[in-house]
Amino acid sequence: MRFDRYETEGFYDELFDEQNQPRGGADVLIERINALPETELQRRQKAAELALLNLGITFNVYGNDAQIEKIFPFDIVPRIVQAKEWENLEKGLKQRITALNAFINDIYNDQKILKDGVVPADLVLTAEGFRKPCIGLQPPSGVWCHITGTDLVRHGDGQFYVLEDNLRCPSGVSYVLENRLIMKRTFPTVFDACSVQPVTDYPSRLLEMLQQMAPDGVRSPMVVVWTPGIYNSAYFEHSFLAQQMGVPLVEGSDLVVHKGEVMMRTTKGLERVDVIYRRIDDDFMDPKAFRPDSMLGVPGLMKAYSKGKVALANAPGTGVADDKAVYAYVPEIIKYYLGEEAITQNVPTYACWREDDRKYVLENLDKLVVKAVNESGGYGMLVGPHATQAERDEFATRIKAKPRTYIAQPTLALSRVPVLVNDHFEGRHVDLRPYILYGKDSVYVLPGGLTRVALKKGSLVVNSSQGGGSKDTWVLNASGGGSPESPIQDQSQEE
Repeated sequence: MRFDRYETEGFYDELFDEQNQPRGGADVLIERINALPETELQRRQKAAELALLNLGITFNVYGNDAQIEKIFPFDIVPRIVQAKEWENLEKGLKQRITALNAFINDIYNDQKILKDGVVPADLVLTAEGFRKPCIGLQPPSGVWCHITGTDLVRHGDGQFYVLEDNLRCPSGVSYVLENRLIMKRTFPTVFDACSVQPVTDYPSRLLEMLQQMAPDGVRSPMVVVWTPGIYNSAYFEHSFLAQQMGVPLVEGSDLVVHKGEVMMRTTKGLERVDVIYRRIDDDFMDPKAFRPDSMLGVPGLMKAYSKGKVALANAPGTGVADDKAVYAYVPEIIKYYLGEEAITQNVPTYACWREDDRKYVLENLDKLVVKAVNESGGYGMLVGPHATQAERDEFATRIKAKPRTYIAQPTLALSRVPVLVNDHFEGRHVDLRPYILYGKDSVYVLPGGLTRVALKKGSLVVNSSQGGGSKDTWVLNASGGGSPESPIQDQSQEE
């Protein structure tokens, strides 16, 4: 199997340029694949899928009547990002998360940005992610968003743009780590020859960052990962990260607030918990502070948190910056707090609560992508050029009824990457979700992150819940000699 018949079809391709020649850093990989015997790549693809099955790398799609777990689809051809390109992206992501953290801290305290009219107050205070119980909170070291997943897309102009920010409970990093494990088995010599930056030290970096959050005076902090339970769509990831960090995986029923401190029930009695990496939404954390009907939460948790008895990552209330309406103002937010222009730009965005923007959107629904500001996973979205007239009419009615709820963006020509389809390669659209750790003293960006791929031909929706899959992302070293990866704990059998 060779790339001879592969066509970029006018799209920006991550491996091939406009003349169908390998991009910088991709030549070794392409030469190696071209040199394989006819059916060898298919064999390796099947072996990779079997390894993922044995590892139990699954997710659960809500709304599935059977509630069955699915294997996260994986394509064996990696995406390659050149070192210089990544260096600029890394700077842009650090800048963005620093400004958004300052924004969240301001919103729950002085609200200067609202008083100065940079962002409309009613837009923020009516955001679905705004939490009144968080007003006046002071998280350790002033850090609210410890773990972030920022979705990026590359347009036909070759530039990366931020599609959205995920500052509550971003998922997917476990797939990054497992994809890398599989790829190092699949192309070991190519991997070394390309000098790919490591990702498998992420669990140790995550644990170190969490430990730094511990209340003052705690020398050996007890860190736990809090999961909603086995029926959550990302449960595999919760258990995986807990196992990789060597910390307990707990549910709400395992925790209790006792004498003002958060305690974990163990076979030896109650044990104090100092740091909670929570993978549960704000609303369900504490029935005394948020939803009183929550059966997943820990009564009194927010009181213990506000008094500094326990640390939470991410801090509650960070969803105020997740709102796609707030997203439209991030360039202004960066300028306000940092005095800098945004390094990585937003996708041009029309805010439907602005009269002129709304008029333009309603007149151009056949050219735009319309998104509900509080939806995710590809839901609540209209891809205008691919929609029927009836679907566009329905969204026009929705926008007129609740303009605050919608934004619109141009339909981007998302970049593509070759995907193995039976006995040949075809281009499929991709995005990229890097993961950022905001620690006590520094901000770290995982090199590469999760490349999600729309496996359906022509589709722009990459979400796993909508039929998307993933690829390994290879960020190359500038020097050509990278540090070796520390192995993640592999509980499967070697092939």
